[in-house]
Amino acid sequence: MAIEILMPALSPTMEEGTLAKWLVKTGDVVKSGQILAEIETDKATMEFEAVDEGVIGSLLVAEGTAGVKVNTPIAVLLEDGENASAVAASKPTAAAPPVAAAVVESRGEARPTVAVAAGARVFASPLARRLAKDKGLDLAVVKGSGPHGRIVRADVEGAKVWVQVAAKESRAEARPTALPTATASMPTGMAAETVLKMYADRSFVEVPLDGMRRTIAARLTEAKQTIPHFYLRREVRLDTLMAFREQMNKGLEARGVKLSVNDFIIKACAMALQAVPNANAVWAGDRIFRLKPSDVAVAVAVEGGLFTPVLRDADKKSLSTLSAEMKDLAARAKTRKLAPQEYQGGSFAISNLGMMGVENFDAVINPPHGAILAVGAGLKKAVVMADGTLGVATVMSMTLSVDHRVIDGALGAELLKAVVEGLENPLAMLA
Repeated sequence: MAIEILMPALSPTMEEGTLAKWLVKTGDVVKSGQILAEIETDKATMEFEAVDEGVIGSLLVAEGTAGVKVNTPIAVLLEDGENASAVAASKPTAAAPPVAAAVVESRGEARPTVAVAAGARVFASPLARRLAKDKGLDLAVVKGSGPHGRIVRADVEGAKVWVQVAAKESRAEARPTALPTATASMPTGMAAETVLKMYADRSFVEVPLDGMRRTIAARLTEAKQTIPHFYLRREVRLDTLMAFREQMNKGLEARGVKLSVNDFIIKACAMALQAVPNANAVWAGDRIFRLKPSDVAVAVAVEGGLFTPVLRDADKKSLSTLSAEMKDLAARAKTRKLAPQEYQGGSFAISNLGMMGVENFDAVINPPHGAILAVGAGLKKAVVMADGTLGVATVMSMTLSVDHRVIDGALGAELLKAVVEGLENPLAMLA
């Protein structure tokens, strides 16, 4: 049975992609797991693997084609003796109302539920059928991961022979799920034609939006429109930290490690999330998720946009480990080589523009995070010392942008206080 290979969703937020390069050609024999193409998402270039076996009948999308929607056919995979015209016959028709449901447990994964209609045709590859027969597995209860729900080898290999009727389990354990609600259309501002007329007599260069810039525009517009931001501001004295950092860097010089102020900020935020656990939370539509680990995202500027790679379990890692991991993530972010799991998730973010001389600013929360810390430059300022005399100290301004749905004012203030205490007493971060 000829099948269509569809544009995959390589990340939870991906809606379209660019088919950067084909690694196969018409007539090639492919096996499950073989790399078929390189696909550019809004954030990275990723490899796309085959989930089935067969012969490439035709490539429907040319290399370099941008804006290919997820689930759009991009190629045709044939079995022995078939031709591309067989694809139309392979498309499943609308199924009858489901009359039963079954659950198959696979290797360590959540058990998927699939509806089985009476007399409905089961779509599976010949290899999957042979494996299922050998295992004594009824394919009607296996959820297919191939195109149009087609069952492939991996689905059968990951399934146990026994099954449970979902109707029994659902009555005891099923949780009601809220139905998705329609999302209001996002205002886009002035139309391109209107703006064009305003500048018709001026010289300009039109810059088309790539996937990353479109995603940034959509997500941050949504963030400012839907997240009730409020802002908390504090100054932190860095003199103790700067002296401590200099001392540590001398000791680490033989190992080729050089800690930055940003490494200390990451560590201080990670430990603050543990000290104020109720603030280690994200907004999940109709509920709040409080995270146990301190997964801290750090904004990294790249050409045409930015990434927010996530340092997982940052509270448990040493400063030198955080420094090395951050350098690696930042380097791969600039070449768009990060995997989705490396820049998605976390509950808290840091945006540091201090190295560019910015004294203070307000950052936009990256949903679903509960907060983001905007870090300014450390500047020499006149301050009142502990003994009441005037002196000079290195002072850094920080602004915490907070989602009021997740974190209230007093809780946000407690979190920011914990960050400041960590930075002003850096030795405690090593305890």
